[in-house]
Amino acid sequence: MKKILLMKKLYFFIFFLSGQFAFLSNAQLVRKYSNEFLKIGVGAEALALGGAQTAIATGPWASYWNPAGIEAPESKVPIALMHSEYFAGLAKYDFGSVVIPMESNSMGEVNSWAGISLIRFAVDDIPNTLQLIEPDGSINYNNVSSFSAADYAFIGSYAKNMNTTFQRKGYLKLGGNVKVIRRTVGSFANAWGFGFDLGVKMKYNRWLLGACLHDASTTFNVWNFTFTDLDKQALALTGNLIPKTSTELTLPQLNFGVAYPISFANEWSFNPVLDLAITTDGQRNVLISANPFSIDPRFGLSFGYKQRFYLRGGVGNIQKLTDDNGIINTSIQPNIGVGLHLKNFYVDYALTNVGNVSQVLYSNVVSLQINMPKK
Repeated sequence: MKKILLMKKLYFFIFFLSGQFAFLSNAQLVRKYSNEFLKIGVGAEALALGGAQTAIATGPWASYWNPAGIEAPESKVPIALMHSEYFAGLAKYDFGSVVIPMESNSMGEVNSWAGISLIRFAVDDIPNTLQLIEPDGSINYNNVSSFSAADYAFIGSYAKNMNTTFQRKGYLKLGGNVKVIRRTVGSFANAWGFGFDLGVKMKYNRWLLGACLHDASTTFNVWNFTFTDLDKQALALTGNLIPKTSTELTLPQLNFGVAYPISFANEWSFNPVLDLAITTDGQRNVLISANPFSIDPRFGLSFGYKQRFYLRGGVGNIQKLTDDNGIINTSIQPNIGVGLHLKNFYVDYALTNVGNVSQVLYSNVVSLQINMPKK
């Protein structure tokens, strides 16, 4: 039984390692799907709405979606936590964030905020089979060790409420992120990266509008590789290239968002939201596919009762897929979720990847937010 389990992990290791090294050994600088762990999304509320968040993201969660939205209630420090698992529990995704009120205006109202966030996406206990085969050709399972492939992002955020002529009808907020990225593949490879995001968020009457330029600086990762002599021999014997130090660039992505929340009888609320994610790294398999710009729409609906109980749904990841008979079908990724928001305690749940034609796996996502008293 142990050997069967080990062999399954070995197949995954071979697939994972060959894909990573083939990807990283390419000398080109611009990567079409670079730092994809930063595209997964955070917060069960956001994921239930299909990721349509640019115009409505608030609190600690906004540090990911649109830094202009970070904020905290007066005299409170909100803390957000999320854990989710993907690919049947193989990959683990964690997010934590805190927002602190900063400056106040002449009326005593807080008008600027700062935040710190951490993201970790990792696959743990991957078998290292580079020394599985002895020099005489025999297989020695005692030479199999394990390692983790982990991606980290440290995000510092700042947002400020601007004084505008239409302040009685709404607000205008500006924000930005500074991102430090750390990626590791066991002891074989590691990278440091840096980038920043710029965001704006506006409310005018009922309308909520937002825009965020992710990776505005063209985020870069510098990869280094440290293989032992035995590892290099094993790679050479199996026909794998030995990668060299390289730089990986992530091109900017521009997100637009719009929402129009409606209230009924001061108890019921209805909020439709729409996002457009515009990528700049070439043609992608999305609803509006072109080169160099592609547009991926996301749509969500939220129903609330007394600002405490919420029912949510959304769609995203719309693609064109060709089946075995050559027939083109449209694939969508529906998501659903619920939320309970009390005075200083929020808990949200989302079920994602439901019924996606191209992916039969689904994930349960739970996120928490607690507003702590500011001392």
